[in-house]
Amino acid sequence: MHHSTDTQGDSAAAATRRDLAVRAAVDQGLVTEDDQPVVALLDVRSVRETAAAVRDAFTEVAAPGQNVLHTFAVKAASLVPVLRLLADEGIGCEVASPGELALARAAGVPADRTVLDSPAKTGAELREALALGIALNADNPQELARLDALVTPGAAPASPVGLRVNPQIGEGAIGAMSTATATSKFGVALRDPGARDWVVEAYRERPWLTRLHSHIGSQGIPLELMAEGARATYDLAEEINAATGRRQIDTLDLGGGLPVNFSSDEFTPTHRDYARLLARTVPGLFDGRYGIVTEFGRSLTAKAGTVLARVEYAKSAGGRPIAVTHAGAQIAVRTVFTPDAWPLRVAAYDAKGMPKRGDTVAQDVAGPCCFAGDLVARDRPLPRLEAGDHAALLDTGAYYFSNPFGYNSLPRPGVYGFTVADDEEVSFTAVREPQSLDDIVAESGGAQRDALRSAN
Repeated sequence: MHHSTDTQGDSAAAATRRDLAVRAAVDQGLVTEDDQPVVALLDVRSVRETAAAVRDAFTEVAAPGQNVLHTFAVKAASLVPVLRLLADEGIGCEVASPGELALARAAGVPADRTVLDSPAKTGAELREALALGIALNADNPQELARLDALVTPGAAPASPVGLRVNPQIGEGAIGAMSTATATSKFGVALRDPGARDWVVEAYRERPWLTRLHSHIGSQGIPLELMAEGARATYDLAEEINAATGRRQIDTLDLGGGLPVNFSSDEFTPTHRDYARLLARTVPGLFDGRYGIVTEFGRSLTAKAGTVLARVEYAKSAGGRPIAVTHAGAQIAVRTVFTPDAWPLRVAAYDAKGMPKRGDTVAQDVAGPCCFAGDLVARDRPLPRLEAGDHAALLDTGAYYFSNPFGYNSLPRPGVYGFTVADDEEVSFTAVREPQSLDDIVAESGGAQRDALRSAN
């Protein structure tokens, strides 16, 4: 893990804001005993500070006037107000589905600040992207053949178009998050027999291919491996441009995001750590000849988020205390099913939303889902949680807010952005209203109640 003197925002100040927000959420009724036992809170200042840190980190290493576009991987927080907030901070959108593109457009993100990277684009998606002027990266030879049929011969498309390659340089600590393995489903596998030559020829035959894209992974991927992926992408771009006799590739899209430190409030590694490592490893990236696109996701919003859940019951089994809360697999699906890869910190607060003090007791923190493995923390030392207290899942501002698991038809919690004034007054703004039971019935076919009764 890299460390830096750049704290990317004051982690102690962020922790203080979190404590104030938790108390205010209880005081203002965002989390209640009956109808709202769980809520998601997003620190607006933290998001803004992190976006500024990304911009500053790359400005430091880029050549004067070099075109650097930072995009946010929409899958990490697919909430329109979050995308709008990031857009205000100069961050565009990386989208991987028609739904994510619709969200980016609803947020007002311009086409020239949007990149489409889905590995399974339909013909309709390709036509829409080309019509809108949205940059896209083809994933494979068959997709490139589809584009051949859509691009007018001899004319450059309105959209910048690239090809995604997989440099096959290995995996990180979490296999499911590693996208540059020998058998990854993404991109053209460069080390497969004949693949590199095919890629060079594909560019030679298509002057309208002007970008090159790779994505090494995110959580569990060391920065050194990410930098090696960037080096492989840069080297291939140089080879292609030499083969075509001109600077055909003008932009390198460096996908993947920074891993997030889930073990403390410290923001490490920082975006400055990464930018400086890129500059040392691949100096040519920042000499001004290439535009650069980044696709950070969880590192922009994870540490800004807190899921706050009321403890409904406190019990014990086999001598181990268990706090039964309202935040489980329906919110923290990765943590519940792969806890070793996605551990979350849990903070204990009392019934009034004040941090709990006192001796710690090893205990389980369970969710509301009706299966035994619905635990967000196992044997975790915490001040003993009692009924009416609150458990906070920290660093949950990416994925946890907007990627729900529909188990037991549990309603999605409300998401609220918060700001803290100098006098410590906390203001909340609704990002997504809590899902109602009527909403659940409607999306579960309630209007078609009798549809199957007359089916033959």
